[in-house]
Amino acid sequence: MRDITPLMKMSFLQPWIAPLILAGLGILAGYLFDRVVLGRLGRLFQTTKSVIDDVLLETFGGHIGLWLVLAGLAAAAQTAPIAGAHRALAAKILVSAFFFSVTWASARLAGDLMRRFSAQRAISQAMAGLMNNLVKIAVIALGVLLILSNLGISITPLLTALGVGSLAVALALQDTLTNLFSGIHIVASNLVEVGDYVKLDSGQEGVVMDINWRTTRIKELPNNVILVPNAKLAQAIIINYARPEPETAVLVQMGVSYDADLQKVERVTIEAAKDVQQTVDGAVKNFDPFIRYHTFGDSSINFTVILRARQFTDRFLITHEFIKRIHERYRKEGIEIPFPQRVVHLYDAHAV
Repeated sequence: MRDITPLMKMSFLQPWIAPLILAGLGILAGYLFDRVVLGRLGRLFQTTKSVIDDVLLETFGGHIGLWLVLAGLAAAAQTAPIAGAHRALAAKILVSAFFFSVTWASARLAGDLMRRFSAQRAISQAMAGLMNNLVKIAVIALGVLLILSNLGISITPLLTALGVGSLAVALALQDTLTNLFSGIHIVASNLVEVGDYVKLDSGQEGVVMDINWRTTRIKELPNNVILVPNAKLAQAIIINYARPEPETAVLVQMGVSYDADLQKVERVTIEAAKDVQQTVDGAVKNFDPFIRYHTFGDSSINFTVILRARQFTDRFLITHEFIKRIHERYRKEGIEIPFPQRVVHLYDAHAV
């Protein structure tokens, strides 16, 4: 009698041949990508000028091999001779694993982009770390919700509980959260950055030293530090002397006697101003200074001298040197800077 055991074994294994091949192809594809393709892509992306491809490869490169393996296993599960309920369960597990991998990689990508953004804006370590963690938590929370939804777990009660809890936390930490999000708004809007010289509508002015999660530190010229809550700063009217560019005009108000030759005054003043522009540190070398007469004053003809500084704080030295030099030139040229005076006419009442 013919032995049918080998035939029975062949008939039993035959339905599993295709699933096993698909699973093996997925594992092989993942292995080859990690060992061969990933290294070559890294060397290729290093030759490009853009850093975006390097960031994406660094973030997702280690996960693509896993995704290929999961794809092979998913295809094998769909073709395997198993019950429909088991096939559905396997699909949920594999899709959840894929979502978990994508979530982890996306959180890492968001954190890396936030670090680069913080470095470009010179954001304080405290604010940068806080923003980085908030972004990662948001991405991971979204991924967890997708995984729970894929597993068939209702997320509506969870969202309701999170909403109530978030409302309670928001009410308890209202001032803190207001300052936090105001700080994020200030940083994201790019209207005020560390190193800018600003003046608030309340009168304080100075260089922005730091923007953290609660306050902004402003250093005044006398070397004092002002702590401004971020919420106050976001609502204040601010003059930013570093925007749209750090170069700024230096205006010096002057006046000369009514007897002065205005053509000569203009020539001598511009010569002194050009000397200041060329020799004083912080002055814009290629700027041509000029003057504008504007008022017949009580004692003098008044005008404005316009010079230019590389940044706001340079204006003090430029003004200082210009006043010294123009005073010396006016003395040599015989140009009078008059004192305030009044002309009083006296009439003899008996002579009228």
